[in-house]
Amino acid sequence: MLPKRPLLPDTIAPSWLVVQLLGTLFIAATLLTAREPDPRIWACYGVSAACWLGFVVLAYRLPRTAAALLAVAGAVPAAVLGWAGDSSAIVLSVVALGRLATLVTVGVAAIVGIGVADVVLAVTSSAVAGTGLGLVDIGVMLLLVLLGLNRRQYEVQAKQAEALLEQTRLAQAEHARAAALDERTRIARELHDVLAHSLGALGVQLELAEALLAEKSDVDGALATVRRSRRLANDGLAEARDAVAALRRDVLPLADALAAVAAAHARDHGVSVAFDAEGTSRPLPSAAVVALVGIAREALTNAGKHAPGEDVRMRLTYADDDVRLDVTNNLGEFTRTGEGFGLAGMRERLALAGGTLASGPEDGRWCVLAEVRS
Repeated sequence: MLPKRPLLPDTIAPSWLVVQLLGTLFIAATLLTAREPDPRIWACYGVSAACWLGFVVLAYRLPRTAAALLAVAGAVPAAVLGWAGDSSAIVLSVVALGRLATLVTVGVAAIVGIGVADVVLAVTSSAVAGTGLGLVDIGVMLLLVLLGLNRRQYEVQAKQAEALLEQTRLAQAEHARAAALDERTRIARELHDVLAHSLGALGVQLELAEALLAEKSDVDGALATVRRSRRLANDGLAEARDAVAALRRDVLPLADALAAVAAAHARDHGVSVAFDAEGTSRPLPSAAVVALVGIAREALTNAGKHAPGEDVRMRLTYADDDVRLDVTNNLGEFTRTGEGFGLAGMRERLALAGGTLASGPEDGRWCVLAEVRS
């Protein structure tokens, strides 16, 4: 989870505001302490200061216009540097040039070009005036450009990091939304599978009971059908509860759930239900857990119905690529010719979880084998 943004800023003022304020104070102090007798030079200083103030006002409203004003604020004093009576011109030029180099709205090539142009103007004005521009002044101008570019790179990286952080937040929000939709779809599918199977079978039995009463007046047959309907309703309710439990976070591991089903069948039918788990246990999707537990319960119910009193053996195997559940019991005195609607419904539910189900007689025993890829 990403850290929450602080409610209060961790600085008194943003860095750009500090730079604007310090630059304005520096320019004001330079103009107040300038010792320049030529009014034409003062006019150039005034133009430079006005352009700086225009930049401060328009920096975040019209960034391109503000950058152009800042370029003029640095170029005008550089153009009169040779005739200036003191160092005020070079100070005004380097302040504007250094601030220009920090702007992310201006390309690096444009910044370098403007910096070179200011140096050329300063050298040319000094050569024309015959005063000569020192290497220190040129070095200071170039140094301010480099420092500004370094600061600019830091701001670019900060903006990129902020954009990446926002994209990460959006991606996480979208992922959470998709996961919630998948979870809702999974819950709907699980409940639909359970209820559709149970209610469908219940409806068939009730229609049969109605037909027996209305057409044949077979009270005994209708009563038996109603009893089967009640059993189907109870089984459906149990399966629905198991499905809801399997969708919870604290669902029992598959082996424990199967062991509980085996123990309940052994207690209710008075038979031995041997349960073994082989391999290394690993978590499975809840759809697969619900399907396998339902298949085990249905297989045990069929064993109690078709081979009462016969012992049952259940084996859960965790293989490398799949998980297998094998339920076998003696055929007893009845011979089955196929699977009923219960196992057929389980087969459909297991297919939705990506598994397969096989059942049938083998060496005098009835075998149910369920496999789920994992």
